[in-house]
Amino acid sequence: MKQFILKVCMMLLAVMVTVACGNGAQKGDNTQEGAQTEAKAKTAKAKKAKKNKASRKKKKSVFTPTSAGAPYEVLLVAGEDDFRSGAVDSLYNILTDDMPGIAQSEPCFKVSRINQQDLSKTLRLCRNIIKIKIDPAQYTTAKFKYSKDVYAAPQLVVTLQAHDAKQFKEFVADNAEMITDFFTRAELNRQIDILKDDHQPVMQEQVKKIFGADIWIPAELTKVTTGRNFVWARCERFVKKVEQELNIVVYSYPYRDLNTFTEKYFIHKRDSVMKANIPGPREGQYMMTTKGFTLVSDETVHKHYAQVVRGLWNIKDYDMGGPFVSVSRVDEENQRVVVAEAFVYFPNHAKRDYIRKLEAALYTLRLPDELNLEKFTYDLDEIIITPE
Repeated sequence: MKQFILKVCMMLLAVMVTVACGNGAQKGDNTQEGAQTEAKAKTAKAKKAKKNKASRKKKKSVFTPTSAGAPYEVLLVAGEDDFRSGAVDSLYNILTDDMPGIAQSEPCFKVSRINQQDLSKTLRLCRNIIKIKIDPAQYTTAKFKYSKDVYAAPQLVVTLQAHDAKQFKEFVADNAEMITDFFTRAELNRQIDILKDDHQPVMQEQVKKIFGADIWIPAELTKVTTGRNFVWARCERFVKKVEQELNIVVYSYPYRDLNTFTEKYFIHKRDSVMKANIPGPREGQYMMTTKGFTLVSDETVHKHYAQVVRGLWNIKDYDMGGPFVSVSRVDEENQRVVVAEAFVYFPNHAKRDYIRKLEAALYTLRLPDELNLEKFTYDLDEIIITPE
């Protein structure tokens, strides 16, 4: 009897141990499963947060307003005292000075002026904004600062600050050329961004075939003519019932030495190339450089030397002419000078926007030794303005 009772007790004890172990195992499984679920939830939450963050970035980019206004338009924003002191006028006069290289008087920029209290949400969308800040309590020196795409895109918001009106006027006068060049280059770079996605392929193919180089030009220049070391793309149309011609040419000649880049030699080579390739309406007529109106400057383009020439052209013994701009660069690999040039014919009408639009294309020229570079920027070097 005792043995039977002992046997039953052992059996009950075994059952109890099994149940206890089973509950423990189930509890352990539940704990592990809970941990896995929590980990998955955290991962999912992190992914969702990351996705939402990316979505917000994308949404910000997608829904950023497009800037308003045409190229080469600037909005000046200043306080009432700045208008009375003449500070606003000093900057306005610089920005509206005549654009170089054009026969008739035409301002570098179209400028509007408003009081800072009138800078509404709509006006904040302007593509180029200059804010004048003159305050002796806040500033000791004159400074030039800028930000990109603050309220819209593409956009530049520049702040010109100074201790007083006298200091402001002196700073603007000392940096006049750099201030105008800053906004000009910004507009040229914006046009280059457009050309990246929309350019004329036939000219591009011919430049590659003849020069082993690359260039992007506006898509509307569809008529292409080739010659010896010469390619010419143009658009002929009527605008406001007036004949308009937009032209870009690329040509080359041997590189000799530094004397190649004198004004006299440039005009000599340009005239010989144009005489051979761009005839006038009658026999014996051809394009030539208008003497006494050329502006030559030594520039840096894509970190290399470039000769930039602005001037006027005309047809020999014929009433036809207009502005041109050329960019000459040395193709060291082939010991030659490659010239990209733009010229416009649009009599008695404003030409600034047209010649500037074509000028942007000239800076997209890639010489043969630049085609295979891993990193190549078409953008013109930005100008950083700092007081002395």
